[in-house]
Amino acid sequence: MPNPMLDPTGQADAKAKTDGGLAARRPLQGARVGLLDNTKHNAMLFLQEVGRLLVEEQGAAEVSIVETKRSFSIPVDDEIVSRYRDAADVVITGVGDCGSCSAAAVADGINFERAGVPAAVVLTDAFTTTGRTMAGVQGDPDYEWITTEHPVAVLEPEQVRERARRLLPEIVRTLTGADAS
Repeated sequence: MPNPMLDPTGQADAKAKTDGGLAARRPLQGARVGLLDNTKHNAMLFLQEVGRLLVEEQGAAEVSIVETKRSFSIPVDDEIVSRYRDAADVVITGVGDCGSCSAAAVADGINFERAGVPAAVVLTDAFTTTGRTMAGVQGDPDYEWITTEHPVAVLEPEQVRERARRLLPEIVRTLTGADAS
């Protein structure tokens, strides 16, 4: 089966062109949070801070699964999606801070959503075109993610934590459909 990410024509196969749609949104109170690190510098620190804030301030039960992708440029496979579906109620992934990792992060978010797991994907503003192209290739051209200023990789730890805090309301809104309290 052709891999839509690597299809040089920019056309996804028939399976990827099915109606995408978002997973059902849910409150974060009592939710299990999954974090998927894409290996980019500062991504794990950012995700861990978001996870901490979701537990401490939004009532999530726990960060129940944390994994690091083998490659930032390849979308997650069905095995990883299945693990997250079993272990988490919502997932946060990123940080898309380069072209190929941004494209893969968007594909990851769409894959989680199609599996019924609400996903918040974070990309930097330098790669919105890359993200939009991948969303189209994946058959969900209107897929939305969270955009932050580029770059994240060069930030100091305290700056990464501040970025997580600043993006928290949008992450909550993305995962739940409601504003952060």
